[in-house]
Amino acid sequence: MKLATIRTLDGATRAVRVDDEQLVDLGAADLGAYLAEPGWEERAAAATGEVSHSRGAAFAPVVPRPGKIVCVGLNYRNHILEMGRDLPEYPTLFSKYADTLVGANDDIVKPPETGAFDWECELAVVIGAPVRRARGADAERAIAGFSVLNDVTCRDWQFRTREWLQGKNWEATTPLGPYLVTPDELPGGVRPALDISTRIDGETVQEDTTGDLLFDPVALVEYVSTMTTLRPGDLLATGTPGGVGHARTPARYLQVGQHLTTEISGLGRCENPVVADLGVG
Repeated sequence: MKLATIRTLDGATRAVRVDDEQLVDLGAADLGAYLAEPGWEERAAAATGEVSHSRGAAFAPVVPRPGKIVCVGLNYRNHILEMGRDLPEYPTLFSKYADTLVGANDDIVKPPETGAFDWECELAVVIGAPVRRARGADAERAIAGFSVLNDVTCRDWQFRTREWLQGKNWEATTPLGPYLVTPDELPGGVRPALDISTRIDGETVQEDTTGDLLFDPVALVEYVSTMTTLRPGDLLATGTPGGVGHARTPARYLQVGQHLTTEISGLGRCENPVVADLGVG
């Protein structure tokens, strides 16, 4: 199944099932709320709510207000090795806030405070059941599905200190969507092997496969749930492959007026213009 959160004309949101060119209302305000209801998968498959056309639909972030967004750094084998680093024993984790999220076709807002605005295409894991210290099949069952995310980062702020949080949490910088796709729809299931890429104004700047992840989605659910309960609607951003702007010589960054495309096969794409922050001052 493909599930999503769309915006309605009255400024609200609705959770929907995406059937080709049709949207079937699931009877919840957003997908985060829907995933919190027991038996959501069976009910979503059987839903016969109000039907609308998907053409022109305004997609909100798949989960508009996740309780947690846990992100992973340096998680593609080829990228780690090409940088001359040893493969890490444990995932490198940091967090993002819900205020960073935008929809699949929304503007990405470039802050005037940064001169190093960088792209990071990522596979996002959406949690569909509460788990703590999950292992094996329990961790697999906790994965509701996957979505497309770009962890757009202010590199100059990220590297002001050894901690990355301040470079990762600028408002309206992180597209998420357009859909949640359940594992049964994907090659590899809960460990999907999917083509992942970033394009800027049509030029491919990142290209890899999620099959190259060092810590796969199940391993990340196991690891993160050891320290905290993962709840329905929580997100795990699994890291980015090589090709980011900061690692280039010379370095290259996103500029106002450019168009960022983040795509994962089977999951769709985010198409986001980069705009200036007009609320400054």
